Amino acid sequence: MKGPVMLLTTSLARGGAETQVVLLAVALRERGWAVHVVSLVEQNAFEAELAAAEVKVHTLDMAPGRADLRGVARLAVLLRRVRPAVLHCHLFHANLMGRLARLAFPVPRVISTLHSMAESSRSSADVRWRDRLYRVTDSLADCTVAVCEAVAGRHAEAGAVRRSRLRVIPNGVDTRKFRPNPDRRAASEFVWLAAGRLMWKKDYPTMLRAAAMLPGCTLRIAGAGPLEDELRALAGQQGVKASFLGAREDLPTLMKAADGLVLSSVVEGLPMVLLEAAASGLPSVATAAGGAGEILTGAQAAFLVPCGDAGALAGAMARLAALSAEARLELGRAARAGVLARFDLPVVVSRWEELYGED
Repeated sequence: MKGPVMLLTTSLARGGAETQVVLLAVALRERGWAVHVVSLVEQNAFEAELAAAEVKVHTLDMAPGRADLRGVARLAVLLRRVRPAVLHCHLFHANLMGRLARLAFPVPRVISTLHSMAESSRSSADVRWRDRLYRVTDSLADCTVAVCEAVAGRHAEAGAVRRSRLRVIPNGVDTRKFRPNPDRRAASEFVWLAAGRLMWKKDYPTMLRAAAMLPGCTLRIAGAGPLEDELRALAGQQGVKASFLGAREDLPTLMKAADGLVLSSVVEGLPMVLLEAAASGLPSVATAAGGAGEILTGAQAAFLVPCGDAGALAGAMARLAALSAEARLELGRAARAGVLARFDLPVVVSRWEELYGED
């Protein structure tokens, strides 16, 4: 058995970065690695997936948003017990903790992963202090990996990571799970799907204002979060026919029942929902947040618009909806071909294995 490898993440909640951690853990386990997943805070998602793959899960029982030396001590105990060949860290707090833990225990290889342009809350949008902490601990990681060129560029320009120590390995998507619907959907109305946490980074107000400019627009929103009541109220005020579906586990099915995906984020890394839509052959309209433009290429790039511009978003949505079913099908085929070539999960996992094995 190879490894062991320890994947250290800030949390195990439903989100794009956490989904990547779980996909990587399961895929590595299938390839014969001994895998341990460690969450700084209590796990509240992915229990079934990780248990089915026989991935060992640990929690450091830290309180969200608080420094806790007991958590550092628990991690040190785990490191001594597991003795991982690789400590692969994900998200800001886990990246810092994994680097600092190396001072207490000599892990052979420490890798940090940058999942977003700015891993910050709305109340602390100034990320300069995070960049400074990344900068002063940079030498404690063997390598820092960004999920897209946009994320890599921002952190390098801010001086958070030296370019010589920075790599790009994209998010991967399970193209067996997300695949086109063999039966073309037949309906009189165009159905838009949006998916993601109901939080400020996703900028749903701009999406709802854009939808209000499109007569008869039908919008289904899959996700839960702190802004649900506010968004429901705004949808009513704008007269938008929006269904709030809550947190869902059946996103592949929802994508097969939609005609287009819409993403209105202002902050992203490499948006998982765009990769999943592309793998499903579902054409998308998106704002140019993070690495969205690295997914929507070729003919799809015409449906990439500036962040925060409801008029531009509505225009792109109208153009996509006006295409013939055959034209949308061709866009979907091209999108899936791009995903298979660059973002298919086995391809991405192989790149991680290569990085783990470097001297």
